[in-house]
Amino acid sequence: MDAETAYKIIKGVVKTEKVVNLIAKENKLAFYVDINANKHQIKEAVEALYKVKVEKVNTLIDKKGKKAYVRLAPQFKASDLASELGVM
Repeated sequence: MDAETAYKIIKGVVKTEKVVNLIAKENKLAFYVDINANKHQIKEAVEALYKVKVEKVNTLIDKKGKKAYVRLAPQFKASDLASELGVM
């Protein structure tokens, strides 16, 4: 997947206290994503943009849009990526 397509899918990073807890406890990050993106597209976009391996994607639609909770593979640290993205 090219970067342009990936940026159309990944809209931004969710920066909440809940996400900080997920980073520490479950090696997960959360992103705002395109409402029409499916889990496979989200996984490919995160892997392409941030050079990590995604283990699982859960999605949620709320009043602010669609969120994706992404669990990284054990060899990648969500805390390292969160620091780069300015979440922590």
